[in-house]
Amino acid sequence: MRSILAITARLMLLSMSALVFAGCAKDNCQQVRTYTIYKPVFRTKDSVRNNIHSNVARAIERPGKIYVKGNYIFLNEIDKGIHVIDNTNPAAPVNKAFIDVPGNIDIAVKGNVLYADLYTDMVAIDITNPLQVSVKKIIDNLFPYRLYGNGFNPDGNGSDQIIVDWEKKDTSIVEYCTQPFFEMDGGVFIATSGSNGVKSSPFGTGGSMARFAIAGDRLYTVSRSDLEVIDISVLENPVVRSTVSLGWNIETIFPFRNQLFIGSTTGMFVYNISNPDQPQAAGRFSHVQSCDPVIADDNYAYVTLRSGTTCNTTINQLEVLRLASGSSADPQLVKTYPMANPHGLSKDNDVLFICDGIAGLKVYNAADVQNLVLLKTINVNAYDVIASGNHALLIGQDGLYQYDYTDRNNIRLLSRIEVKVP
Repeated sequence: MRSILAITARLMLLSMSALVFAGCAKDNCQQVRTYTIYKPVFRTKDSVRNNIHSNVARAIERPGKIYVKGNYIFLNEIDKGIHVIDNTNPAAPVNKAFIDVPGNIDIAVKGNVLYADLYTDMVAIDITNPLQVSVKKIIDNLFPYRLYGNGFNPDGNGSDQIIVDWEKKDTSIVEYCTQPFFEMDGGVFIATSGSNGVKSSPFGTGGSMARFAIAGDRLYTVSRSDLEVIDISVLENPVVRSTVSLGWNIETIFPFRNQLFIGSTTGMFVYNISNPDQPQAAGRFSHVQSCDPVIADDNYAYVTLRSGTTCNTTINQLEVLRLASGSSADPQLVKTYPMANPHGLSKDNDVLFICDGIAGLKVYNAADVQNLVLLKTINVNAYDVIASGNHALLIGQDGLYQYDYTDRNNIRLLSRIEVKVP
């Protein structure tokens, strides 16, 4: 008989939908609570791995990270896999295929190989023909902090099962005064089996912050506390070279020239990768606790700080930091700019794009970092953007957008692929 465990789950769109008191007598009171229950759907590891190929295209529902390779866009569907979008004509992109990779949140591409997380594992996928991909190698347990979703057997008799989906059901439960109350946050339960209760949300976290970065012949990945160095000099045969301890609450990684810029909730770290297998700390800038995406150019780093349920702050701003010219020196704050709720950002020469949540995509002339000039605000709930060669690719709450900014004063929408509303 499957048991039901109450879990703490903060989901923006799911909450307790009813609370009705039927009586308040000391020995006879009761209340009816309506909850959303998620029941995990399991498949064996072998069947999951054998299904990593170019399957039929599916609608975009929960978009995450973006990667562009040639005429194709690879778009993460959080915890499900990767959309393959033919972008030969940016004015009319075509959703062509879907690569099933349960537990996928991060992706990176070099040459004809795509690297993706599959919960605790990493898979290297040959995308020479994006419509006929194949698995080249899987590294087991590279991301042990992603244990959730891997290694669970619904009968409790093994560890060869992977959660591939969740069945949703709303139900009502009558609770009496003599019963112990469940501690709830959001009215969400998970139905599990035996002793393998999973005490976390059924959904992964996605959006604007990259945890995979490629620099030269190395793939660098960050967990909440560590930096993994993976040799990809032979693209289809990634090999783990080293692990560097970074501290806690690490969030993002951005490579530029021979440095890695690593964002955390408490600051930005700079690591020198002149020796690619042994990154060395080269500087740090501390700020109040806040979610922290970062990008950089030759002279400056740009850091967005935002409030949120896991960020424990009310600060929303852009920080511009001057990078030190020496091999080991701390960046210095140049100026801050107030924002609404900034997420991802990108910079192409002097044009700076900031995804400011419900306040829209903000486009700035950044020729003078002391005086950013707002060129345009595009009304879309934006959280991730890639800008290069006068072409911006934007992930918003309701779609994948593409813009032409050849004329900064006349930024044109080229296309939009809708996000399906569940």
